[in-house]
Amino acid sequence: MSRIGKKPVTIPKGVTVQVGQGEVVVKGAKGELKLPLRPEVKVAVDGAVIQVSAIDDERSSRAFQGTTRALLVKMIDGVSKGFERKLEITGVGYEAALEGKTLVLKLGFNKPVRFAVPDSVVVEVPNPTNLLIKGIDAQQVGTVAASIRKLRKPEPYKGKGIKYSGEVIKRKAGKAFASGGSS
Repeated sequence: MSRIGKKPVTIPKGVTVQVGQGEVVVKGAKGELKLPLRPEVKVAVDGAVIQVSAIDDERSSRAFQGTTRALLVKMIDGVSKGFERKLEITGVGYEAALEGKTLVLKLGFNKPVRFAVPDSVVVEVPNPTNLLIKGIDAQQVGTVAASIRKLRKPEPYKGKGIKYSGEVIKRKAGKAFASGGSS
């Protein structure tokens, strides 16, 4: 049985949850999110509590019950607090700038890389080597952060590239020269 799916979800103040035909709409101070419902799952709102239940005892129904509950918790967190990911740019001459809704990254290539920022997230550049990605949808924030990181992943020798804040890059030893004579 899904233990996570059985737990009730409490709705904080300032957040409204409406169950419609085939979808759940969560509204809060930061915005609105919609979740299409699977036919295997029923969602009921009773006051300030959401209860997610499976329609039968099948394994897949119980799995969707837990998934739906977890997604609802993330949606409630998103519309009330929001989500953010921090990226750090390391390397000589590597920097970022924002031109409208386009992120311009100088990453050691012959031309700057232009990244179109989707409307669902906000990208801030507090300084040229740090990026801050914010939004109400955790999946969108993570996807945009991963897409930006993918443009120049950190390399293991000098650590140059784009990495998540707090990410540890395993370093490799460089090429060691022979200390002896010639053969």
